Amino acid sequence: MKLATLKTGRDGELIVVSRDLGRAVRATEIALTLQQAIENWDELSPQLEALYTRLNEDHVEGAFDLDMASLHSPLPRTYHWADGSAYLNHVQLVRRARNAEMPETFWTDPLMYQGGGDKFLAPTEDIEAISETHGIDFEGEIAVITDDVPMAVTPEQAAEHIKLVMLVNDVSLRGLIPGELAKGFGFFQAKPASAFSPICVTPDELGDAWQDGKVHLPLTVHLNGEKFGEPEAGPDMIFSFPQLVAHAARTRCLGAGAIIGSGTVSNPDADGGPGKPVADGGVGYSCLAEVRMVETILHGEAKTPFMRFGDRVRIEMFDRQGQSLFGAIDQQVVQYDPQ
Repeated sequence: MKLATLKTGRDGELIVVSRDLGRAVRATEIALTLQQAIENWDELSPQLEALYTRLNEDHVEGAFDLDMASLHSPLPRTYHWADGSAYLNHVQLVRRARNAEMPETFWTDPLMYQGGGDKFLAPTEDIEAISETHGIDFEGEIAVITDDVPMAVTPEQAAEHIKLVMLVNDVSLRGLIPGELAKGFGFFQAKPASAFSPICVTPDELGDAWQDGKVHLPLTVHLNGEKFGEPEAGPDMIFSFPQLVAHAARTRCLGAGAIIGSGTVSNPDADGGPGKPVADGGVGYSCLAEVRMVETILHGEAKTPFMRFGDRVRIEMFDRQGQSLFGAIDQQVVQYDPQ
C-alpha cells in the first residue's frame, strides 16, 4: 500500500496512491490524516488496503491524476523524529578524516540523535538557509514510521511495529556541527528541518527488497542534474530498522507516528577502501560531507564545496523494474528571507 498527504492545513489530507504513482484518491472517509491512520492502524489499515486495491484496479470513484508538487511529507509534523547512524562506513570516514579511531562500541550500540519534528519540509519545498558559510549539506536516508511502541521491546518485537517506509533528506549544516558537538550535548542548530519522500509505503510493497528489516535497493542521488551517488541501502546497514526502533524505545515508549531514520546510506569500495565517486566507477555518496572526507583522506584536503544558493538535490529509489517507489525529494537551496 502507498500513502501520501495533500498540502491542506497544518497536518494535510490523507490520500491513497496507486502502485505506479500516477493516480490517487482521498481517504478522508477512513482517516483524515496519516497521523490518525497510524494511531488506529489495526482498525483502519484493512480499509485503506481495500481502497488501494480498488484504485489499482481502476474501480474507485473520485480518483485523480497525482501531482507530486501537491504533496507534503507524509507526516508534515510528528511527535517523535529520531535519526540513527546505521551505516558505519560513513562514521568511519568522518573519524578517519580527522585521524580519530572509531570506538569498538559503535559496532554494538547504535548512534542516534533526536531531531525536530514540529515542522518538516515538503519533498519539493526549498531548503532555506541563512548563510552558505554554515556548510549546507543533504543526507540521503531511509526512514520508517511506527505505531505505538512499548518501552523495552526487543528487535523482534519492534519489527511488528514498523508500518511504513519512506526516504529522507536529513539536511545538515556542517559548519555548525563541530561547535555543537564540542559542548557535549548533541545537535540542535546544525539540524534544520528535514524533508521526506512524497510517498510512504508498507514494507510488503517492497517485496523481496525488504529483508531482515532493511531495504535492499540502491538510493539514487543527483546534485544539479548529475548523478552523485547510488549506494546500496542493504548490505552495509550495520543496525536494522528493528534494532534502531528497539534502541530508541529502550527506556521510553514511542508514540504512534514516530519516525526513525537510518542515517546516511554509505558503502565502502569492494576492496574496503573509502569509496569512489560515480565518475570514477564507484557508487558515489549520499552526502557532500562524505566525498569531502574521502578527498581529505586521499589528497589531504577537501575540494568539493558544500551546497550553494541555487543548488538542487534529488533523492529517489527505484525498484528492480525501474519504477520509482517513493517519488522524489527534489529541493533547491535558497537564501532565507525573514520578510
